[in-house]
Parts: sequence; C-alpha cells; structure tokens
Amino acid sequence: MNTMLRKSVLGIAGLAFTGGVFAGPVAAHADAGPVEGKPVAVAVQGDKLIPHGVQGAQSKIDLNDEQTANAKAIIAATKKAGLPERAAVISIATSLQESKLENLGHLGDKNDHDSLGLFQQRPSSGWGTPEQITNPEYSTLAFEKGLKQVDGWQDMPLTVAAQTVQVSAYPDAYAQWEQQAADIVAHHWNS
Repeated sequence: MNTMLRKSVLGIAGLAFTGGVFAGPVAAHADAGPVEGKPVAVAVQGDKLIPHGVQGAQSKIDLNDEQTANAKAIIAATKKAGLPERAAVISIATSLQESKLENLGHLGDKNDHDSLGLFQQRPSSGWGTPEQITNPEYSTLAFEKGLKQVDGWQDMPLTVAAQTVQVSAYPDAYAQWEQQAADIVAHHWNS
C-alpha cells in the first residue's frame, strides 16, 4: 500500500475509532452475547465461504422478509462489484453486527452520532449522504470499497477484515455472525 493511501486509511480509521470510543456501537441493536451457540452448517460452504473456520460462539437470529431482502441486496451489490462470495459473507456478518440487517434511520438518543443504514455508516465520516447510506446497494458498495483497500482481506479472519473497515469499539463482535452470514450467502448466491 503506498504511503499516501496508508496515511489516508489510517486517518479515516483514527477518526472512526475516536467516534466509536466516545459513542460506542448502536447499543439498542448490538447484542454482545450470542443468541444461539450452535452453528448450522451448510455443506456447500467449504473453504471459500469460511476459509478459517468460525471463531468463538456463533449467534443466529431469525430473519424477517425485510432483513432477507437486505441480505439479498448485499449479495446483489457484491456481485455487481465483481467480488467473490467471501466478500458477501464479510458484508452480511458486518451488517448483522451493526444493524441486524435492518436499514436503520436516525435513532434519536439511541443513535451512535449520525450512524445510519445496514452498516451504521456515518455521513460525518465521509461514507455518503444519509440518503446514500440508507440505500442498501450504495452502503454495501461503500463498505466493500473499504474492504478492497485492506491488503489481504481475502485471506484474513472475517472479524479482522470487518474491523479494519469499520473500526468498531468491539472488534471481535463480527466473528459471531460468520456462520449465519455464510449460510445466507450459500442459500441466496445463486438464486
């Protein structure tokens, strides 16, 4: 990574980290504990969806129609970006942690500053306008643009890749959603 790009990424990461430290995650939607400890495996996952195996206890939530539609939108945007299924797994796991796959608007006092959408991106941090980051395709492409700037993202554990983009105050929290995200991608990638 060239020096200018590295400084830009580190500067943005520092701003995001500072915001996360002072504001914390969206507490109303970020359940720190696992919902269900037993992962449900899908035989077709293999090494391309979960190349490192899952880390720690896995959480799982039942998805409603809106959440399923948002997961499908993330998959469609990933395909549009020409990225592999692993990018969709990382994106969906990140959204499960950040918003439970709900396209959140402003939450008033429960809001993490101006965090919005599936990935809890902040207009004030340069992710886009509120209208853009509450658009599932736009927010996914913005997240994956950040992911593509992470050297070796394809070969690192999910939670490391997600954390490098998101710079959360809870860096290991993304890991708990890897199995469900892989199951969702395995189910919907070819549909």
